[in-house]
Amino acid sequence: MEVTNQSVVAGFVLLGLSDQPKLEKTFFVLILLMYLVILLGNGVLILVTVLDSHLHTPMYFFLGNLSFLDICYTTSSIPLVLDGFLTPRKTISFSGCVMQMFLSFAMGATECVLLGMMAFDRYVAICNPLRYPVVMSKSAYVPMAVSSWLAGGVNSLVQMSLAVQLPFCGDNVINHFTCEILAVLKLACADISINIISMGVANVIFLGVPVLFIFVSYIFILTTILRITSAEGRRKAFSTCSAHLTVVVIFYGTILFMYAKPKSKDSLGADKQDVSDKLISLFYGVLTPMLNPIIYSLRNKDVKVAMKNLVSQKCLDDSGRKQCIL
Repeated sequence: MEVTNQSVVAGFVLLGLSDQPKLEKTFFVLILLMYLVILLGNGVLILVTVLDSHLHTPMYFFLGNLSFLDICYTTSSIPLVLDGFLTPRKTISFSGCVMQMFLSFAMGATECVLLGMMAFDRYVAICNPLRYPVVMSKSAYVPMAVSSWLAGGVNSLVQMSLAVQLPFCGDNVINHFTCEILAVLKLACADISINIISMGVANVIFLGVPVLFIFVSYIFILTTILRITSAEGRRKAFSTCSAHLTVVVIFYGTILFMYAKPKSKDSLGADKQDVSDKLISLFYGVLTPMLNPIIYSLRNKDVKVAMKNLVSQKCLDDSGRKQCIL
């Protein structure tokens, strides 16, 4: 490892699945297909929410932000992962590693806050429908979205500023597909307690607080829905928030599964679990962004209608006659 003044690292080696080359080609194809689905699905969702005037509402504005965020989040790491699957020696510069960690941290924290904002939007829409146009006006929901991005960016900037100050004077091999922050911190030859405490506080703020806020919001939402007398009214009310609730369960459920599962104590089991942990982390990074547009497309009537209208417009020639069958 190249070191200057025992603190500046020239680069890192990403271990990935180097010890299992046969799996690399399989996972390359699989991850590439999932990444293309992410780009296509979220790209179409952004296009629909921008072009269809019926979707120019707070809920779909947040949804467009979520789709753009998912594209940014995956693009910050997946191309690096794909390149690593095809490269015998997977290296990344120190500055590239820091940038990748910054983007991943920023996008992850922003998504947590954004999901909380979307829960508040659904709370106002269902529990206070008469005040919804006033509470969720454009002057309110645009700053809410902007603050989500700023909060995620500031948090990531704090974490990275602490990480780059650490001296790296040992092994420079990162046992992961990307520059995962905990894997990088293990390589530091100094006390990382400040970094761990800082990340713990950030987890409480960006994971704990949004989860609590979403939980409380949905208690009020479900209470309001159950008070609706007609079955049709309850169904319509629940359908407006079912997609968001599904996304929240998948997003936080995967995080809980990743960090709450038991650790293996024997060395052979630990090695297998190490590979398992890396793969789970990898698929977590692509699964949720891939499912989000699918969930919102299948469970949201407005989005399905908007997509159908968009396709219909593409199928019309200059004389107004349809050239394809929907």
